[in-house]
Amino acid sequence: MGKRDGSERPGHPEHPADAGPTMLWRAACWLPALLLVAGEVFAFLTPPNYNSAPFFSAAPLVAASLLSARATAVTAVIAVLASVDITVHRGSPSTGESVTENVTVLTVALLALGINRVVRRSDSRLRSARGIAEAAQRAVLPAPPARLDGLRVAARYVAAQADARIGGDLYAVQDTPHGIRLIVGDVRGKGLGAVEAVAVLIGAFREAAEGEPTLDGVAQRLERALWREGGRRAGIDQFEGFTTAVLAEVPHGDVPVVRLVNRGHPPPLLAHPDGTVTEVPPSAHALPLGMGELGDQPEGPDRVEERPFPPGTTLLLFTDGVTEARDAAGVFYDPVRRLAGRHFRSPDALLDHLVADVDRHTGGHGDDDMALLAVRRTEHHHPPVPRRTAATLHNE
Repeated sequence: MGKRDGSERPGHPEHPADAGPTMLWRAACWLPALLLVAGEVFAFLTPPNYNSAPFFSAAPLVAASLLSARATAVTAVIAVLASVDITVHRGSPSTGESVTENVTVLTVALLALGINRVVRRSDSRLRSARGIAEAAQRAVLPAPPARLDGLRVAARYVAAQADARIGGDLYAVQDTPHGIRLIVGDVRGKGLGAVEAVAVLIGAFREAAEGEPTLDGVAQRLERALWREGGRRAGIDQFEGFTTAVLAEVPHGDVPVVRLVNRGHPPPLLAHPDGTVTEVPPSAHALPLGMGELGDQPEGPDRVEERPFPPGTTLLLFTDGVTEARDAAGVFYDPVRRLAGRHFRSPDALLDHLVADVDRHTGGHGDDDMALLAVRRTEHHHPPVPRRTAATLHNE
């Protein structure tokens, strides 16, 4: 069956836990109606000296936290009318006990309307704060070009749903004389400090990517940039502001390889044209950026992994918001298994599917930001355009 994300997935049934939280939420939304029905049934089956006020009081309170203002108001009105109707049919609408029951239900119904207003206002503020946080994040993470020298590129940044704090996830793509260079990383911490560190790293990456002849040299420049920033913040922050990252380099022209440097980050994936998905773990583990001075880091090109990257293959880089996403049973999301056997018409389709699939896995309750970058090599390559440097301008 065709899917709107442009993929097909034979032989991989949907994970049964994915729909759990969503189905549970939908079932909970029916609870106010069930309480109203239960109150009517209880009144019908029991003697007149029993009352249904607890059911009719609980219904609008539950609705206040789950439903819209209109639905809460409807539930409250039905609860009050049902309570009054039962006392009338029992022939005791004016007794002290009946009046107390009806006043109790009415009071709780009015309280439920107030509670619903507070809850909805809080939700609105949180959504607004999330929007501001995501806008601030996107200001330092502009979308990369969709096409670069025979590559199709797509990127996504998804803010966490758990809170509105600005995260430290980052990505960048740079067309350089040494090839197309990319980075996906995750700065420790949240808030404006994390955004400042992201801005420092992105600026350092763009400068180093242009000037450093090797990918390992770019990583070392980023290392030094973080330490300089830590020193500027007066010492202790430099030991807390580390960043996990994967750097990648795709040479210009028809060189079908990709080079990778992994600094403590989740391994990237290679999605092949035949539907297989392979993980690219580092051959030697390295400390995150900003922590190189705390341990023995191997020097030179040994940290650079080189893998085949033929046409049709997609390189997928992402932060741990993907791999640490859990379902209701606490099972981590496995992108290799979930993407295996699928075919996507473009990197954009792949990322759209992946983001939606992670959201299904968590039931919409992801608690970490996600930065994702997908790069596909196409059949056609273009030689890099000569750059106008100071020397060439002088010769002209």
